Amino acid sequence: MCTVTYIPINKTDFILTSSRDVPFSREAAMLPKEYTEDGVKITYPKDGKAGGTWIGYSNKNRLICLLNGGFTNHVSNGEYRKSRGIVVKELLKQRDIYSALSEINLHNIEPFTLVIVDWNDSLKLIEFVWNGTKKYLTDLPQKMHIWSSATLYDKQMKKMRQEWFAEWQNSFCPKHIEKDELFDLYKKRIFNFHKNAGIGNPEVDVLMRRENVGTVSITQVAKKNNSAGMEYFIPS
Repeated sequence: MCTVTYIPINKTDFILTSSRDVPFSREAAMLPKEYTEDGVKITYPKDGKAGGTWIGYSNKNRLICLLNGGFTNHVSNGEYRKSRGIVVKELLKQRDIYSALSEINLHNIEPFTLVIVDWNDSLKLIEFVWNGTKKYLTDLPQKMHIWSSATLYDKQMKKMRQEWFAEWQNSFCPKHIEKDELFDLYKKRIFNFHKNAGIGNPEVDVLMRRENVGTVSITQVAKKNNSAGMEYFIPS
């Protein structure tokens, strides 16, 4: 998993949308809801296998979204010390994300990429990659981004998706639109991108479907003013 897009609306508001691509044989996730864990309120869909999550936000003013794999595809060892989805939940509970990422022990954790949005002092977009041996942390500019997981999409497929996303951006020129209307319009349009973007080839389209693996859900987290909300869609 997955395909992830990020859209900053202004200096405080954003929309992040995640398509979850996993084997069809994997246990179905539980629908999103708010949990209180270690005194922290976390909203997330719970993974049916390990009880973690691939996307969630907390009252620590933080959203974290997981993609399997680092910069390139890897060979899985099969058995690891801890699920990557549990790592997501642990990081959602921490007070300072930079300290938490520096201190967290990832020995014998399968490679992953995290897209982190933190809105404590200011709106921050962070990419954190664990390649199995080393951590890579990058503060990204507040502009639109797309990610595709290295475990399912090779370099050429990632480039195609980046081109689709660029075309999507260029096709939309929001002028003379009120702030509230712009927010809702972007939510709807990027959701449609996750459902429809591609070339009509289910092997590579954003709503992906291969023989044994495909997009099983689309999750959208939108923060507006002082509140965040999550919407969850299961393709038919």
